[in-house]
Amino acid sequence: MSTLQEAPPEAPRRLSLPVATLIGLLALAAALGVGHFVAGFVGYTASPFIAVANYVIDHSPTGIVKWAERTLGTWDKPVLKIGLGVVLVLLAVLAGQLSRRTPRAGQVLVFLLGAAGVAAVYARSDLGQVSLLAPVAALGAGLVVFTSLHRVALPADVVRDRGFDRRKFLRAGIGVAAGSGIAAVVGQVAGTSKNAEDSRAAVGPLVPARTAPSLPADADFAKLGSPPFITPNGDFYRIDTALVVPQVRTEDWSLKIHGMVDREVTFSYADIRNRPLVERRVTLTCVSNEVGGPLISNATWLGVDLVDLLDEAGVRAGAEQMYATSVDGWTCGTPANVALDPQRGAMLAIGMNGEPLPIEHGFPARIVIPGLYGYVSATKWVESLEFAKWDDRQAYWLSRGWAEQAPIKTESRIDTPSGFAGVTAGKVRLAGTAWAQHTGIAKVEVRLDQGPWQPATLSAEVSKDTWRMWWIELDVPKGTHQASVRATDQDGYTQTENRADPVPDGATGWHSVTLDAH
Repeated sequence: MSTLQEAPPEAPRRLSLPVATLIGLLALAAALGVGHFVAGFVGYTASPFIAVANYVIDHSPTGIVKWAERTLGTWDKPVLKIGLGVVLVLLAVLAGQLSRRTPRAGQVLVFLLGAAGVAAVYARSDLGQVSLLAPVAALGAGLVVFTSLHRVALPADVVRDRGFDRRKFLRAGIGVAAGSGIAAVVGQVAGTSKNAEDSRAAVGPLVPARTAPSLPADADFAKLGSPPFITPNGDFYRIDTALVVPQVRTEDWSLKIHGMVDREVTFSYADIRNRPLVERRVTLTCVSNEVGGPLISNATWLGVDLVDLLDEAGVRAGAEQMYATSVDGWTCGTPANVALDPQRGAMLAIGMNGEPLPIEHGFPARIVIPGLYGYVSATKWVESLEFAKWDDRQAYWLSRGWAEQAPIKTESRIDTPSGFAGVTAGKVRLAGTAWAQHTGIAKVEVRLDQGPWQPATLSAEVSKDTWRMWWIELDVPKGTHQASVRATDQDGYTQTENRADPVPDGATGWHSVTLDAH
């Protein structure tokens, strides 16, 4: 008796690894391209990629932020973008690999990534509700492309031994890639077309009514190895949280002073530009500056006395902080008594080193308050000053464990020679910088190894709010030696040898270099 032999069951259909991977990557490209396109019209920083990167910056632990600043310097933001891009690519690949038989798992992952973009935009205080259109559009595009390409590559009625239509899939893939690229470019052009550079150029010459005194010839020892007294704008240190530099035109800018005041007042750029302008030289220092670090620069600032603007608002007794907000949502808390002190010289600056503020340094206007670390005194792209109690508002860095009061500490640095330097035994010249803003430097001393401290020659004092240069010649015998520097300020305080981390209120310690004399 013959028996019917059943055919073996058909093997489950599934995508190849390369095809599954390509689907995930094309869905990512579509999401980012569409999101960037829509963001170009509703707010450039609403692009999901930028919003998520900003969220990472805003919510990274202090330790990671410090490591990035110390290790990467000004490369921290490009590295963040590259790192985020790598993570997104890996997740897109994972979405494709999870969906070789059915798109369900990949769709869930694509949805979660899109939702993260929506949440990142929603969390930004500087973006309105209309900005949510960008991440929502990105989420939709990612899901549609992922699902559609999966159906093309693995249609429900495919005959197993014939495979899928490679030409159809290839055409769809090329279309998605080309469309995503075009959308991203259009969004980039639209989003950056609102460039503030032409507005800055239209400001014209800024002429002070009160000029700073002329610089003495010996304001620096640049020929001997110290930095120049005035830092060129292009070399001025820049530390901020702005992943994309805000582009603010003068006609769109205003400054509101409110909170614990008698009268809420708002100033336009023209209001500030047409006032008598004052010129001051002020050295700014970042609280993140390590001992011997480069995060300090000096400029000639031009603007108006901040206290005059605050007097028009009538700050009420009991106000403890001036809570400043930048156009990108960054916040800064300044002790109110310092901002209101007419002897402090706090400024709303609109000029820097003889020209309107560079865009990356705060154009159209920024705060400059001598004697305090930048995170409590130097808000760029400022648009709001609210007077409040400390408990009412918590500024960006205060919420991350940094101090409320942040006077700049007396410090000094050896600029030449630097690091581990090979020198010729005998007379060796050292030069550097010392600072104690709003107090002033009285003397600088240098020693070799554990020898006696020797006084260095100081440059002329230009202002108690600026750094001061020094130089000295030491007798250095053959061998390896360590040269150290310390400064004493005009209150009689000599900087401590004890090393302290910048957190929470600035680094301390003597700066040293190694001299290898031959």
